[in-house]
Amino acid sequence: MIIDSHQHFWIFDKERDSWITPEMQAIRQNFLPADLGPVLDANGVDGCVAVQASQSDSETEFLLQLAEANDFIKGVVGWIDLRGDHLYSRLERYSQFEKLKGFRHVVQAEPEGFMLQPAFMKGVGQLVAFDFTYDILIHQHQLEEAFHFAVKLPNVHFVLDHMAKPLIKVGELEPWATGIRKLAELPNVSCKISGMVTEANWKEWEKADFRPYLDVVYEAFGTDRLLFGSDWPVCLVAAEYEGAKGIVTDYLGMFSDSEFQKIMGKNAVGFYNLDI
Repeated sequence: MIIDSHQHFWIFDKERDSWITPEMQAIRQNFLPADLGPVLDANGVDGCVAVQASQSDSETEFLLQLAEANDFIKGVVGWIDLRGDHLYSRLERYSQFEKLKGFRHVVQAEPEGFMLQPAFMKGVGQLVAFDFTYDILIHQHQLEEAFHFAVKLPNVHFVLDHMAKPLIKVGELEPWATGIRKLAELPNVSCKISGMVTEANWKEWEKADFRPYLDVVYEAFGTDRLLFGSDWPVCLVAAEYEGAKGIVTDYLGMFSDSEFQKIMGKNAVGFYNLDI
C-alpha cells in the first residue's frame, strides 16, 4: 500500500496564489481530484493526504468537500487561525469531520519567533484534545526555532514538511543537517520526504543530487518516522509525478520490504490515523 502524504488542490487565483510566480507557469492553473486520480492510479498509489495551500477557513472547507466526494483522498490537513478566539469550540466542530486529520500554518513566510508566540503555542497545544496533528512548514534557518517549539509541546504529533527545504540546488548540507538531527531527537516529530525537486535545479537535477539529504533524514528519523509525499502539483515545475516518486523509491531500493512499506505508506496511515 502506497500513500502520498502530501499534495494539494486549488482553483487558481492569481492574487490569492501569488506565491505561484510566472516562472512556475506549469502550475498556474486548476488542479483538482479529476486531475490527480489518474496519476495516482498510473503510479500505483492507493490514496493521498490533501494539504492546505492557502490560509483561510474556506480552504479547509474546500478540501473537506473534495475529500467527501473522492474516496482516494484519505485525509485533509487544513488551516485554522490557531491564535484566534474561540479556537477550542471551532476545533470541536471540525472534529466531526472524519477525514480532517490536522492543520498547518505557512510559518516559512512568518518572521523570526512566530512559532514561539504564546498565543500560537497555546493554539497548537489545543490540537491534542481532538487528536489533530500539526504540519511544520519552514525553511532550514527556522529549524532551531522549530526544535524549541516542538520540545515545549511534547504531546502534539508533528511532521516536518519538505525536510525543511535544504539548499539542494547548491549542494549545501550544513547547517541544515545539524538542525535536522537536533529536531529528530524529539520522538513526537516525524518528517516528510517531499518537496525535494523544487529545491534542486529544476531543469538539470539528477537522482544523485538528493542522496546526501536522504541519508541525513534516514539516519536522523529512521524508517518509523519518515513519510513519502509527492508535493503534487508543485513538483510539476521540476518533475512529473513519476519522477518525484522515483527519487524516493530508487533510494529505498536498498531497504527491506517492510521498511519500504513503512515509508511509502504505513507511516502516513499511522501518523494521520487514516481509514484505509
